[in-house]
Amino acid sequence: MQKQTIYSALLFASFAAVGNALFAFGQKKSAIVDHPFIFVISSIVVCMVLFVGTCFLLPKPDVSSFVKGNLPWFLISGFGFYATSIGFYFLYSRHGASHYVIYAVLSIVATSIVVGVIVFKESFNVYHFLSVIAAIATVVLFTIGQAKSG
Repeated sequence: MQKQTIYSALLFASFAAVGNALFAFGQKKSAIVDHPFIFVISSIVVCMVLFVGTCFLLPKPDVSSFVKGNLPWFLISGFGFYATSIGFYFLYSRHGASHYVIYAVLSIVATSIVVGVIVFKESFNVYHFLSVIAAIATVVLFTIGQAKSG
């Protein structure tokens, strides 16, 4: 991977990580209710307003043919976003933001290994393998830490 590419990847990942941290902070600070969709829907409304506002700054594609050509992927991604949001709600409201480490490692396995390596045949070398092992060790150590502190 070229230096510029890894710096770009680090920049985008950092932006997403800050966004995720803000989402976790907001969710943890909000009142807990029996209905998890209230927080998620409210957050999505704010997100949609920001997306619509940003759309005016970008090129205008042929939306109808784009939607027609990508409908199955919208449905899959929409369900994925739904599952992620509901999972986050219960994870943060019942266990706290510190338990994000469990999600992060499971996400590494599900996204990087299953989607990236197995489905899309992306490159995977010994260093990638060692990073996944280190991530799994993180969850093991976190679990031990939780047992010792509880």
